[in-house]
Amino acid sequence: MTAFDLLDRSGPLASAREESGLSPRVAVFTDKLDWHVVRTLRALRAQGATPVAVRLSACKIETGRARGLVIPGFHDLPDLAIVRAIGDGSLEAITMRLGVLHALEALGVTVVNGAGAIERCTDKSMASFLLTQAGLPTPQTFAAQTLAQARGIARRECANGPLVMKPLFGAQGWGLRLIERESDLPSLEEARGVFYLQRFVGPTRPPFEDMRVLVSCGQIVATMRRRSSHWITNVRQGAKPFAVAPSAREAEIAIGAARALGVDFAGVDVINDDRGAPLILEVNSMAGWSGLQRVTPFSIADRLAADALARAAAARRRA
Repeated sequence: MTAFDLLDRSGPLASAREESGLSPRVAVFTDKLDWHVVRTLRALRAQGATPVAVRLSACKIETGRARGLVIPGFHDLPDLAIVRAIGDGSLEAITMRLGVLHALEALGVTVVNGAGAIERCTDKSMASFLLTQAGLPTPQTFAAQTLAQARGIARRECANGPLVMKPLFGAQGWGLRLIERESDLPSLEEARGVFYLQRFVGPTRPPFEDMRVLVSCGQIVATMRRRSSHWITNVRQGAKPFAVAPSAREAEIAIGAARALGVDFAGVDVINDDRGAPLILEVNSMAGWSGLQRVTPFSIADRLAADALARAAAARRRA
């Protein structure tokens, strides 16, 4: 029996049940039982659901079966799937795991967030493109696939201020690099074949600050400002969180960003430009909220679990 088995089967189910009298079965896709997963499982149980933590890497496609899918812990399909992590792996492995999510959606299972939404958010270049196409304010962005192209962009654009180079697939502030001149660019190998460059927005000296807005089902759940002595403002890298209420404009563009990328649950990062106008930095489809929970007076996991269960129940009523 694995640690996944021990945790997923521990604790009594809450007495609350859906109108049908059945406990909704929920697959919580993750690669480890971290802080977020533990709280998500507890919140789902407290609301009458039966959650099972599942690694997407353990799922199989078998076309000879009635449903064509094998999801560990489920004899049939779950009523709801919540995606906390895809897990590391080769391009082929990640593609198949996303294929499992696509298959679940094709079979009528509510998936939060769905594979398409995850793909749009994870690929920062596509996210930037879609945000701009939706008319949402976001820093000017450049994505190139050769070092020569990236050098040309840096020569032209660094005269107007620095750029930030980000991994195309990355989170929590890891791998960010400030590009102030052409020579700051890494090799094509270090860039993993893609140079994703975004105009640096913010002051020239500390403190540095931006905002994380948690959006669920088209509504603001909670918001914090992150303040740091470094221009990278992720809480896991030392930034301090402060509870704030977003302005009407900040709330509008955060909700709009989630809508533009088709995301049910999102961590939207917002920063003010030198005129004080808010811009969308990026949208995270598997956002963490441990830092935000420290400055939020209610359980974020409870709210997110309730939203996901309500969305699944609404989908079943429409079916």
